[in-house]
Amino acid sequence: MALTLYVDTARWRAHHKHVQEQFPGLVPVCKGNGYGFGHERLAEEATRLSSDVLAVGTTYEAARIKDWFGGDLLVLTPYRRGEEPVPLPDRVIRSVSSVDGVYGLVGARVVIEVMSSMKRHGIGEQDLAQLHAAIENVRLEGFAIHLPLDRTDGSDAVEEVIGWMDRLRAARLPLHTMFVSHLKADELARLQQQFPQTRFRARIGTRLWLGDHDATEYRGAVLDVTRVAKGDRFGYRQQKAASDGYLVVVAGGTSHGVGLEAPKALHGVMPRAKGVARAGLATVNRNLSPFVWGGKQRWFAEPPHMQVSILFVPSDAPEPQVGDELVAHLRHTTTQFDRLVDR
Repeated sequence: MALTLYVDTARWRAHHKHVQEQFPGLVPVCKGNGYGFGHERLAEEATRLSSDVLAVGTTYEAARIKDWFGGDLLVLTPYRRGEEPVPLPDRVIRSVSSVDGVYGLVGARVVIEVMSSMKRHGIGEQDLAQLHAAIENVRLEGFAIHLPLDRTDGSDAVEEVIGWMDRLRAARLPLHTMFVSHLKADELARLQQQFPQTRFRARIGTRLWLGDHDATEYRGAVLDVTRVAKGDRFGYRQQKAASDGYLVVVAGGTSHGVGLEAPKALHGVMPRAKGVARAGLATVNRNLSPFVWGGKQRWFAEPPHMQVSILFVPSDAPEPQVGDELVAHLRHTTTQFDRLVDR
């Protein structure tokens, strides 16, 4: 009995092809937990797409994926002097976000990140003059800019990239390749049209692997069902059942990422109100689980265990049976499945 990720493989791969057609020169991204699919599986899918470059998050990920992907590997985390050395093949390209970092990678293949409105990391305009000497001793693969997802000030993503293209050109730095993140297909086309001598390569992860929500589905198998009456005590903390119903033990616990959720940015009054309501219910040990049964998302009977969750299903709902599978609304980037099934 397992927490299973079911993949409609033909539909999933059709989506990959569609994204690839929208973004010529696409660089797939495989980082973290492999967007819920695992590094080995995404390396296989990137090979299927005939990708020449696969972007990864860290040098440690590059060390693992190098045996599964035969093309170049672009490490997105910028190099820092003093970092732990990780043995990597020559086909690994390092990102750099400082002049000092460029000087620290003599002979290496590098992509230089510029500072965007994200203000996360990157070389500033004031540092461009120093790059001429620094890049003489590295193999420059291009520049990169990582853009924000939301532009609440009404600014234009294309104009931000154009601004950096103009600065780099004014500094007489090579502009043969620019790696970009979080641009729309039409925005990328506008840039390519305006700068035909530069190859723009979109680094895409979420939109590529998770863009078609209906192509994948998590399901947790029911392991046990116990009927309880109102007032019966149960669980680690011996709480009382609030009404008659069933305690349903389902595969999927904290080790799978169930009950763990990354913080979300809330926009608008209604989402904020719902967030406040959920927080209020949590103070009285009422937490909604990601598992669905009888058309409704069911409540945790108690906090999820390491490998299973115990749900409370009221008596007016259909009685689950051992072996049934409950759909689970889980976030791919925080979930670890027991098995993946292609169908």
